[in-house]
Amino acid sequence: MDKLQTAATVVIVPGLREHVAEHWQTLLESRLCKVRSVPPLETDKLDCSKRVEAIQHTLAQIDGPVILVAHSAGVLMVAHWAARHSRPIKGALLAAPPDLDAQWPQGYPCAETLRTQGWDPLPKGRLPFRSLLAASTNDHLASLDAATRMAEGWGSELLNLGEVGHLNPAAGYGRWPQAEALILELDR
Repeated sequence: MDKLQTAATVVIVPGLREHVAEHWQTLLESRLCKVRSVPPLETDKLDCSKRVEAIQHTLAQIDGPVILVAHSAGVLMVAHWAARHSRPIKGALLAAPPDLDAQWPQGYPCAETLRTQGWDPLPKGRLPFRSLLAASTNDHLASLDAATRMAEGWGSELLNLGEVGHLNPAAGYGRWPQAEALILELDR
């Protein structure tokens, strides 16, 4: 299968579970010619500032246009990065952002932990680049209404994906071909 060629370098920003073998972001990374991934943190994995600096460090190594592809908490990291740093970004695909005000299931960090680690308050201002926010109608980490509010605040185009859960392997998503089409749209 031919690799997907983009003019921009695609930067993968994974969520808190980082690089999961069967996740669509991991599979997408293997399909792209020009791609970088934000590396996993060795320590303080919930520290928002360290995650933002990992994005900044990755971007500092890239010349030319960039498209960000973020999933789950990676979307929140992108919002925090954009509020603290300035660099031209061609566009961003923001998939399944979690709602910091929602009650998350067991196994996820609690709201208080996230607050003390710098995730809350979430930047709500308009992002300085084009963004597509892909959301689900049955995501256990964010309602469609919450995702709509995030999209409106960030100036993102909202894409209602229907019932795709959290768009991860647990919801039946390994490969997500629509991501490739959306990246090509952002790359035009």
